[in-house]
Amino acid sequence: MEDSEQLLATRPEERRSNGPWSARTLDSKAVEDFRRRLKYFFMSPCEKYRARGRKPWKLMLQIFKIVIITAQLISFGLSNEMMVTFKDGNLMTFRHIFLKGYKGQWMGSYALYTKTDLYEHIHYIIDTYANLQSVAVANLAYERVDGQYSPLSVCQVFYRNISIDPANDSFNIDPHVHKDCIYIYPFQSVDNSSLSAHANFSLDFKRLLSVNIYFNLKTINLQTVQHQELPDCYNFQIMIIFDNRAHSGKIKVDVENQVTLYECRDWNVEGSSGNKDWLLLLFDSVVIFACFISLILCTRSIINGINLQFEFSVFFHTYYNKSVSWSDRMEFVNGWYLLVIVSDTLTMAGSVMKIGIQTKFLTNYDVCSILLGTATMLVWVGVIRYLGFFKKYNILILTLRAALPNVMRFCCCATMIYLGYCFCGWIVLGPYHDKFRTFDKVTECLFSLINGDDMFSTFVIMRDKSYAMWLFSQLYLYSFISLFIYMVLSLFIALITDTYETIKYQQQDKEPVSEVQAFIAECRHQPQSGRYQRDEEPSTCCLSTCACFG
Repeated sequence: MEDSEQLLATRPEERRSNGPWSARTLDSKAVEDFRRRLKYFFMSPCEKYRARGRKPWKLMLQIFKIVIITAQLISFGLSNEMMVTFKDGNLMTFRHIFLKGYKGQWMGSYALYTKTDLYEHIHYIIDTYANLQSVAVANLAYERVDGQYSPLSVCQVFYRNISIDPANDSFNIDPHVHKDCIYIYPFQSVDNSSLSAHANFSLDFKRLLSVNIYFNLKTINLQTVQHQELPDCYNFQIMIIFDNRAHSGKIKVDVENQVTLYECRDWNVEGSSGNKDWLLLLFDSVVIFACFISLILCTRSIINGINLQFEFSVFFHTYYNKSVSWSDRMEFVNGWYLLVIVSDTLTMAGSVMKIGIQTKFLTNYDVCSILLGTATMLVWVGVIRYLGFFKKYNILILTLRAALPNVMRFCCCATMIYLGYCFCGWIVLGPYHDKFRTFDKVTECLFSLINGDDMFSTFVIMRDKSYAMWLFSQLYLYSFISLFIYMVLSLFIALITDTYETIKYQQQDKEPVSEVQAFIAECRHQPQSGRYQRDEEPSTCCLSTCACFG
């Protein structure tokens, strides 16, 4: 109460400086009405209903949005899962069909070591492609453009000229790269499709950088029929790479796959009326409309809060000759409404893309899933706002908000140390340790170590390396783990714990933590008192710059 009494105390010279407001006393009807208006602004939806009988439309709309957006995400997630599963299944099929002797190895470990193996693999791919219809179990077909089949392309990438003699420690190289290709059409005989039929095509392993084989195949995803969805047609652009850029005697083999989805030209599903497609489009339209209404309501609330913040600043300066702090100003800007606005924007964008995917105008499932997934996450996080109106549930929100500045400053300092270890591990251990091979792998590995994951295997890989590298790796890993697990994480937890204890004591003492709350705390009228009706609001108060300084 002492802070409140000091807040409401004014000196005679301050009253004289207020010009036309010097006749007013601080317990006047205008001040009390403005205080009630501020208290009403910070009430919960249920309190506002008891105060004015105003129905909590935003609350009901947010609950409705949670239901429909979650249902929309589940529907799209099932469809997206079928598409991704079909793509991954076909990629595995291509590896087993076109790679000779493939037994499900990790692609980084699948390699060739002799010239004979490389030639046999290339011939095997060509022969399998030519006899695909009799080999593959899947419903695969060759691509046709303007009535003609698309060919399989065998391309070698090589240096323009090179002369190398390791025995004499000499070499002469022209680093310019050339590319030479041959084309083999489906249904060609195996004799004509062999590489020996192409006199100009031969592999010079001294100059060879890579051999790339390109071909296109088409198929239809029929499993969607079981879920009452129209099947999509797929065009797979497949590339098989024999990588010899290292010239180490190990030719790495990899299969890459680019997929294009499109609506099938001629289709018929018996017993299908297409009503479900229209229902899904109608449902997505309802989601867009609900999010648009929510966006308007939350934007209006933010604008009202900003206007009220300006009015309070002018009021506070006029009566107390003080400036409102930035933290007090930000209390009028509801961060939850900003979260809802972002969520609504992402949901509307994702829903539009989902409609485009359903109507086969768009095929970008990944972007749509990111938009809808992020929007759904934000919608569910926004539920915390309404739980925060109950004091026993509000402790999490208050702790996160109060601890955030200190946590951000602490993380900035810890990030500098973390990046130093990342760069050091990448440069020193990268050539010897697969988990440190690239910078992104280093960051993932070190973050896993902080959480206690995969420690032993990270240590044991360096046992067979040189003594200097082993010794450095031990010092590097032990120092990092000791520093971040026993010091950095402990300090991080201590920051959160200290903030939690502070918030808990403040809630127990029920002391206002800001000048805005101290001013509002002087209003003793309960929401059901009837003093918050609209007809009691003053038409004029110190609510505008013109009124206060005019």
